[in-house]
Amino acid sequence: MVALDARTRADRLASDVSEGILRGDFAPGDRLDEHTLAERYGVSRTPVREALRQLASSGLVEVRPRRGAVVASVTPARLAELFGAMAELEATCARLSAIGMTPVERRGLQEFHASMAAFVEINDTEGFAAANLGFHTRIYAGAHNAPLAEIASGLRQRLLPYRRAQFRTPGRLPRSHAEHGQVVEAILAADAGAAHATMLHHVSLVEESFERLAERRAIRTS
Repeated sequence: MVALDARTRADRLASDVSEGILRGDFAPGDRLDEHTLAERYGVSRTPVREALRQLASSGLVEVRPRRGAVVASVTPARLAELFGAMAELEATCARLSAIGMTPVERRGLQEFHASMAAFVEINDTEGFAAANLGFHTRIYAGAHNAPLAEIASGLRQRLLPYRRAQFRTPGRLPRSHAEHGQVVEAILAADAGAAHATMLHHVSLVEESFERLAERRAIRTS
């Protein structure tokens, strides 16, 4: 239980720091000192170290010799490349899921998607974001291609802070849930082409939602 609580604190801290980076509280090149972060967020240095490791794996933070952890500089062009790669990988997973998911897996995906409506109804962005990870993970598994699932999961980890942030765009939760519904419908119908197209469209809208959010934040802080 102690280890689980520590991991939960680290996960929450990683989310808070990533939100701060995306909001502009920490600028590219800023040093992220463990002691300062621990004091700022009211935690010990142990979850800070774990949170920084998570952020380094996502690309938001770089660990540099003699400087420690610093905020990385991610260009819009680089981010577009990452989202483009993510869209293609997720679309391929959806296509393969439409072909190869078992009846049990299809029912599980359908039920899981239906359960996410509860988060939409109360506008619970954190709950929806956590469930969203589970939704996409089910599609990775349903592709029944371990190397592809591993690559998709790794790239998703890199983009996780950006994908979580886009849920703060007004009206994004119901739109995301509806897009998921189109993907689920195609998979249940074993329509590989539609599954690929709807997932590709969904991830492209994720990128657009994050871009709109970033633009509004830039206007507010300029």
